[in-house]
Amino acid sequence: MEQTAQRQVRIIPATKNVNAPLKGAQKHQRVAAYCRVSTDSEEQITSYEAQKAYYTQKIEENPDWELAGIFADKGLSGTSMKKRENFNKMIAACKRGKIDTILTKSLSRFARNTVDCLETVRMLKAHGIGVIFEKENINTLTESSEFLITLFSGFAQAESESLSKNIIWGKEESKKAGKVPFQYKKLLGYRKG
Repeated sequence: MEQTAQRQVRIIPATKNVNAPLKGAQKHQRVAAYCRVSTDSEEQITSYEAQKAYYTQKIEENPDWELAGIFADKGLSGTSMKKRENFNKMIAACKRGKIDTILTKSLSRFARNTVDCLETVRMLKAHGIGVIFEKENINTLTESSEFLITLFSGFAQAESESLSKNIIWGKEESKKAGKVPFQYKKLLGYRKG
């Protein structure tokens, strides 16, 4: 006599898709962009204006997105979030429920400190807000995002630290060579020599 094994089937309930729109929720995502340049040089100012124009156009051209604002800080380092006034305004708007998604050029534009970056991304994720880092192709609402953010923001932090050391070294070498770190080109009414 043959015995047949009976299969046991365990039903696993579906998990919530964080990217799917909620029933009864608004159709359009409120999308903001964050732009930052670290110096006031002419080249950086041009980049700053180009970033603002690019994100304004990108958001306005997407029929599923509504422009929630362009937040931009110029002439500021990415290592400290405390001094970035518009970054902090954007985070406050997120906490008030005014923004659903943030677009930014890269992790290094968002934050150059790994711990600050992860803490901010986790806080935003807890509010259901995703951050899309275009250069690294990371959406923080995906499963692998935290690992990638840790990896790439670690690189950004190391790059920032290396750049700072190089600048300090360059200034020290200029002093040794007798060159005064003075901005003669910015003086009006005087000619060099």
